[in-house]
This record gives sequence, C-alpha cells and structure tokens, in this order.
Amino acid sequence: MTNPPSRTPLRLLFLGIVLVLSTVAAACGSDTAESSSGPITLYSGRNEELMQPLIDAFTEATDIEVEVRYADSAELALLIQTEGDNSPADVFISQSPGALGLLAGQGQLQELNSDLLDRVDAGFRASDDTWVGLTGRVRTLVYNKDLVATTDLPSSVRELTDSSYAGRVGVAPTNGSFQDFVTAMRNEIGDAETAAWLEGMAANGSPNYPKNSAIVEAVGRGEVEMGLVNHYYNLRAVEADPSVPSVNHFFPADDLGALVIVTGGAVLTSSDSPAASEQLLDYLLSDEAQETFVAETQEYALASGVANSGPDGAPALDAFEVDTIDFDLLGEGLTGTQELIRSSGIEQ
Repeated sequence: MTNPPSRTPLRLLFLGIVLVLSTVAAACGSDTAESSSGPITLYSGRNEELMQPLIDAFTEATDIEVEVRYADSAELALLIQTEGDNSPADVFISQSPGALGLLAGQGQLQELNSDLLDRVDAGFRASDDTWVGLTGRVRTLVYNKDLVATTDLPSSVRELTDSSYAGRVGVAPTNGSFQDFVTAMRNEIGDAETAAWLEGMAANGSPNYPKNSAIVEAVGRGEVEMGLVNHYYNLRAVEADPSVPSVNHFFPADDLGALVIVTGGAVLTSSDSPAASEQLLDYLLSDEAQETFVAETQEYALASGVANSGPDGAPALDAFEVDTIDFDLLGEGLTGTQELIRSSGIEQ
C-alpha cells in the first residue's frame, strides 16, 4: 500500500474558511433571526478531536453557537429516546445509520428541506427525508500480510465460517458498524441464514474485541491474523506507522462484506431552532468540511460535486454497490439484530 502523504494540521485547514465567512454563511442559507436567538445543541457520535474544529469554523462563519455533547452514537440515541420531546438536543450526528433509523422510526426526527437533501445522492439519505449522509465507510477484512497468504483470503464474507478460518478472524459484536452489517445481512439473506453465519463464526471461536481500532492493532501485532472492520482504521494505522504488516482486503463490490455504511445527521423534532440546525448539517456538506473529513478520517465524501476518488489505498466509492440495502431498515432491525448476535454465542 502506498504510504499516504502527511496531512495539514486540522486547524490550519480552516484558515481559508475564516477569511471567507460571508461566502460560507450564504452557502448555509442562514436565518439570522433564528440564529441570534441562542445556541443550538448537538449530540455527536463523532469524536471531539474531529468535530470541534469544524464546529468552531461553523460558528465563525454564521455566529451560531453550538453546545456539544460527545458520546457513543448508540448511547446518544437511547438518551434521545428517553428524553423524548424534552430533549435539549437540536441536532444528532451518528456514526451509525442504525441509530438514526431507530429514532426516525419513532417519529423523533424532522423532515429535512429538499435543498439540503439534494446535496447527497438518494442512496445515502433516508427515504423519508429525516436524515442525510455526511460520510461513508466500507466494510473490509484487515489481515496481517506476514501471517496470511493472499491465496488464503476469502472471496466472500460468508466463507469465514469455514473451519479453515477457526480462531483467525477478530470481530467486534457490540460495535455499531458490526451490528449495521449484521442487520444488512438479515435484510439481504434472511434471519435464518444470518443466524447460521453468526453461529458459524461463534463455533470458529472468533476472537472478540471492543471496537474496530482494537482489531486492527491486534492484527498488526500478530495477535490475530484477520478481522472484520471499516476500511479507514487500517489506513490510519499504516499512516501512523508504515511498517505495520496489516493490509485491507476489499471484498467484491456485490458482496455483503463490502457494505457501504454512512455516518449521518438529523434534526430532532424537539428542536426549537430547526433552521439553524439545518445550517449546521449544510455546512458539514460544504466542500471545506467534506474535504476535511476525507483528509482527517480517510472516509468517503458524500456531498455531490466533491472530488472523491477514494481515500489513499482504497477504491473509489462508485466501485461499490451502494443500493443493496435500505439504510432505513438498519434502524428498524437494530434491536432484533442485537438479540440475534447475543443468542448466536459470538459474543465471548
């Protein structure tokens, strides 16, 4: 894999933004009367290191203050459920479309305006117009090239239940992206076959890890030979240390192992400032913000018109089948997926 070039420090990327505040404010379509009424509250499932500089640039451009609560996407979705109409949150940004779909199904997300939605291809937004995709990532199999021959790599994620892979493939059953993947599998091949796949992985003694980054680290040090993760975790690991022996293996575009999962944003029905809240989402789809996401996370930009040949070391987004699932179903099936995972025995 080619070593990605070093990146410009995140805050420096916003210097030009600050110098063109009026342009950005116009692009966000600001409602100045609402903007001056007070801060909006963001519940963010994306981490502070990534999001806060973007939020600071948005505030500089629009004079809209943003108060942020950072936590795991699933935890925030459950919190919003509990808070109901009394939730202080205006905007929810989720790492998982499953969490967004869950809230949409309960009527807790507002319909977004068409101008905002049209910034993103229809395949990457809710069919009921309640959330919009911000970035995308692809499921992949990371492997240790010193321990695994390329001829030993599977051509489908479903092959991993074969006994030849026993004890060799790390998984993160409690992780949101793994659960989204399992929900997509349920939608594609049904509960019975999905349960059989999970049980097969459990029978193989697939080692458990709490999250994707832990799997990549374990593969890099040879603790486990392979693992199911999102593509960008290994790209980051290789960028930090080009000597690590971990490599991404991308499944064929039509395989469930190559599922494209979106990170998305929504405005809550409890929001008192829906126009200002939509301005924030609109800003996160601006060229500046989208390019920052790609540079800092090595995810895929989703906004139309943003150059997106793919992060370093990854295929272009249009190389993958993006219409194989309905993202809305991820939320509807989240609870059932979690139960299916628990009952399969894959969690150790």
